[in-house]
Amino acid sequence: MQLHFSPSMRSITILSSNSNNGGFIDLMKIKVAARHLSYRTLFHTILILAFLLPFVFILTALVTLEGVDKCSSFDCLGRRLGPRLLGRVDDSERLVKDFYKVLNQVDTEEIPDGLKLPDSFSELVSEMKNNQYDAKTFGFMLRAMMEKFEREIRESKFAELMNKHFAASSIPKGIHCLSLRLTDEYSSNAHARRQLPSPELLPLLSDNSYHHFILSTDNILAASVVVTSAVQSSLKPEKIVFHVITDKKTYAGMHSWFALNPVSPAIVEVKGIHQFDWLTRENVPVLEAVENHDGIRNYYHGNHVAGANLSDTTPRTFASKLQARSPKYISLLNHLRIYIPELFPHLDKVVFLDDDIVIQRDLSPLWEIDLGGKVNGAVETCRGEDEWVMSKRFRNYFNFSHPLIAKHLDPEECAWAYGMNIFDLRAWRKTNIRETYHSWLKESNLTMWKLGTLPPALIAFKGHVHPIDPLWHLLGLGYQNKTSIESVKKAAVIHYNGQSKPWLQIGFEHLRPFWAKYVNYSNDFVRNCHILET
Repeated sequence: MQLHFSPSMRSITILSSNSNNGGFIDLMKIKVAARHLSYRTLFHTILILAFLLPFVFILTALVTLEGVDKCSSFDCLGRRLGPRLLGRVDDSERLVKDFYKVLNQVDTEEIPDGLKLPDSFSELVSEMKNNQYDAKTFGFMLRAMMEKFEREIRESKFAELMNKHFAASSIPKGIHCLSLRLTDEYSSNAHARRQLPSPELLPLLSDNSYHHFILSTDNILAASVVVTSAVQSSLKPEKIVFHVITDKKTYAGMHSWFALNPVSPAIVEVKGIHQFDWLTRENVPVLEAVENHDGIRNYYHGNHVAGANLSDTTPRTFASKLQARSPKYISLLNHLRIYIPELFPHLDKVVFLDDDIVIQRDLSPLWEIDLGGKVNGAVETCRGEDEWVMSKRFRNYFNFSHPLIAKHLDPEECAWAYGMNIFDLRAWRKTNIRETYHSWLKESNLTMWKLGTLPPALIAFKGHVHPIDPLWHLLGLGYQNKTSIESVKKAAVIHYNGQSKPWLQIGFEHLRPFWAKYVNYSNDFVRNCHILET
């Protein structure tokens, strides 16, 4: 490096030697204003600059080349400015761009056959170190591993849904034991066979000044909870009359329970299907077709996975299909609600209840609701805060690609809920609801709908439904584990519709106590069958 002063001392040029051509290159030229700077001051300034500049460039080059991670502010300045001054690009940025390019290439190409996949990320890292794989091979292995894990998670989810379906369709050992022990008690204990209700109370079974509830079930424990919760929540329990309908195999055990565990002052009647003279094949023509048709039976009782394309099905859709294939949907007890006007010809207004509900408030105001000439007072399920439960319209239940469905129904029409319904039987008897129900059920061959008894009821009751306040009936406690506890506490009736019934082990733990508090765990039959409080 050399300094060159102009003859007039007005400018100074700093020269740097060029080893390639043996000449000099102007590195810096400084013009001097004599008025402002003395020659002595200018000379010292130039001398200092000439001394410092080489060190600045050397430091910048070292920091850039070494790639120091932790640096002082001065070092980092050199690290950041050095590559730009020297025309370089940051290596980390270049590597990231190259890696993105490799991943995009891997995403568009087929995974090579015979690629051996490690079982964990640590094994992948170890193989990478040992075998010195290139970036593309690493990308293929990473993609293959992720796809493999996704398949395994998906298969596990479907297996979980199948196991849950089987658990929901089976009868828990404790409940089966309860039915057997109570049936045995009916045959050996005269008190368990006593008439229900007592003879002097029989006229009240058709007295329309009382509040009549109808419950159709073969689950003794569930029936006891429904009746007990209704009586304990009522302001006028002496006005309650329960009509419990069950099948022939459960009748003795159901009768024994309510004979041995009265709920005075309420009245309970227990009747078996076989005790209704009106229920004949002539009056109920659809039953034989539903129970004997091979396609129907195979659909509900057959292999639920065979023929199903799980690769094109989401777990949520598969769960809905499994729920729709519950064997209870071909049970006469489930269809019995459509025959209430004929089974109880002397009653004018009743409340129909499912066996998976709990009553938390006095329901006597239901009899005061003016249905406006409609038949069915029900909660609509197309509007509400819970989008999972309260978003049901006809499109959720029917196959609108079927010409008959598309012709007669509106996919956007609001659905309503079974489980807690006010039926005006006088208005019902003036309609053709039952005939419409039979007609559509006969037409259905599993191509119009696939969700049990509600779809034909939605058609049969079309134009005959009066919406009631949603606070009367909260749904979804059997399949929505995110149900708000505050909403549960506010509701008059809570409904555990879905697979996760509160009496099953798959029931939601935080929702079960609302049901379990009405179970009499001190009862000898309950204790002996090991139905334990949870």
